[in-house]
Amino acid sequence: MSNQEVVVLSVGGVRYVTRASTLQQFPESRLARMLNHDDGEFKLVNGEFFVDRDGALFSYIMDFLRTLQVSLPTDFSDYQRLRREAEFYGLHPLADLLSQEHLLKPRLEILEVRFSLQEMQAFFRIFGSCSTTVEALAEQITVFTGQQSGQSWSSPFPSQKTLVPLPLERPSHHDMVFQCGTEFSAGDQFVARYVSIKPDNRKLINGTNVLGLLFHTLLKDGFRLISARTVASEEKVECYSFERMKRPSGLTV
Repeated sequence: MSNQEVVVLSVGGVRYVTRASTLQQFPESRLARMLNHDDGEFKLVNGEFFVDRDGALFSYIMDFLRTLQVSLPTDFSDYQRLRREAEFYGLHPLADLLSQEHLLKPRLEILEVRFSLQEMQAFFRIFGSCSTTVEALAEQITVFTGQQSGQSWSSPFPSQKTLVPLPLERPSHHDMVFQCGTEFSAGDQFVARYVSIKPDNRKLINGTNVLGLLFHTLLKDGFRLISARTVASEEKVECYSFERMKRPSGLTV
């Protein structure tokens, strides 16, 4: 059989169409031997190979043969059954990868936002259990600063004066610190700090508005709010905790 020839399989009543070359990725497997009619478990019926196995789990077998990776849904739980199917088909590299179940299961990721309002300023500190997530979020957040007159400090839109971007404080790889609002400078002048969070282009000076935009950004990224509490009532520090299931990278043969 040519390795480019189309092969049709009926696995537990579920029909799959693929190339012979895909099934021959592992020459010692039963799927490769099937093409040479060397395995009686596979019956050729009306031009289709029939095997009485789990048709739904076979989709992961096919994905592995096509990509040489194990990449499973976050809600997947049938690791033992899938490993048993891999062993049946003689795909021992796949069975070995599935034995590393702890590497394939989704990981719980925690993010904590601390927010404090003090007079005309708002302070933010974000902690994350995953440093890459915190790094990505830090690249989305920009703080701009500039001088502003007393009459316009509360305006939601920045003045036409040049605003200078400020680097975020990064105490560690797992957290970041920034602030917005205004503080007294001299005369009727104030130092104003605006916050922008990509992909939103607005520059916000009001702390509550920034907090709302930050929440919106995290929820769109797959996080969910699990708790809100006051951690320092005297300093008016509120703490918001988020979590999400982070899908692991696929294991490769």
